[in-house]
Amino acid sequence: MGVLNEMKQFMAAAATAVAMTLAAASSSFAAEKVRWKVPVAFGTHLPALGDNILYVAESLDKASGGAVKMKVFEPGKLVPPFQITEAVGARKIPAGYTWVGYDQGRIPSAALFAAVPFGFEPWEYSAWWYEGGGHALAEEIYGKQNVHPILCGIIGPETAGWFKKEIKSLDDIKGLKIRFAGLGGKVMQKAGASVTMLPGGEIFQALEKGAIDATEFSMPIIDQMLGFDKIAKNNYFPGWHQQFTAEHLLVNKGIWEDLSDANKTLIEMACTAGVTRNMSKGEAVQGAVMEKFSEKGVTARRIDDKILRQLKKLTDQVLAEEAAKNADFKKVLEHQQAFRKTYQNWKGMAYLPRDFQ
Repeated sequence: MGVLNEMKQFMAAAATAVAMTLAAASSSFAAEKVRWKVPVAFGTHLPALGDNILYVAESLDKASGGAVKMKVFEPGKLVPPFQITEAVGARKIPAGYTWVGYDQGRIPSAALFAAVPFGFEPWEYSAWWYEGGGHALAEEIYGKQNVHPILCGIIGPETAGWFKKEIKSLDDIKGLKIRFAGLGGKVMQKAGASVTMLPGGEIFQALEKGAIDATEFSMPIIDQMLGFDKIAKNNYFPGWHQQFTAEHLLVNKGIWEDLSDANKTLIEMACTAGVTRNMSKGEAVQGAVMEKFSEKGVTARRIDDKILRQLKKLTDQVLAEEAAKNADFKKVLEHQQAFRKTYQNWKGMAYLPRDFQ
């Protein structure tokens, strides 16, 4: 009976301690409510590319007991998609969820945090960001813009694009009117294409009217929802220009610094969970879409290895040119390349060759 009583007393004390801890946490959250308007660059109806922020917002709401809430605004409803970073830095909005490649014009090195031609695969990028010093570099560079960046989502390769005609050589790209983003767009320009940058919602109309001959945007499930397969029947792979697509929650630096450590940690945890869930969803849903390509008259084509080698050569030229023009770009690029060289010791030996996958 003595042991039983001691166990009851211990359990009662433990329950009291847990209750007191929860009460303290609840009191902490209650003392600092977060109410953020968060505009996004991509519609939340788009699987993986756009809907991840809804998962993050819902997780924060539930985990904080309603103390931390994000009200998500669809593209263009609060600020234009390409101006999210600028609006966050100016404190016009507290935070935004976007692809920082859109900042390339104002912040050249931003492109390297968003997608790199012939660059990281998704898990390589997350390894570099979390454990290889990538986040510290991003904080340094975006801090100059009064912005605190948090990796909050990532998906795998885009397709290499939707084309009305087959691409049999690099000559077929010359003079082609194409929508292309980021550093990949600069490579396509160097290959002789006429490159334009359009938001996702404007691409279909441009394709339909013949304003562009081809486009890249995202993964098959997303591109299909936007209707590209109705007009351009040649979908090319692999997505050499964008092996990963990273999305970030950008928070005004002053607002971030004023948050309690508890809320900072909560937001970072929700975004880290968002990265994992986002990557998983992006990988899970593409196969079924591609399985039905033939029913829609779409042909999935692989870019010829010769063309890929030519594009890689042009990519190396573009990266060297950008590094020569901007010190931050050079710093981030060299940092990524050094990480990849070391990582290759593991990657080259640990994973099965393609023929055995």
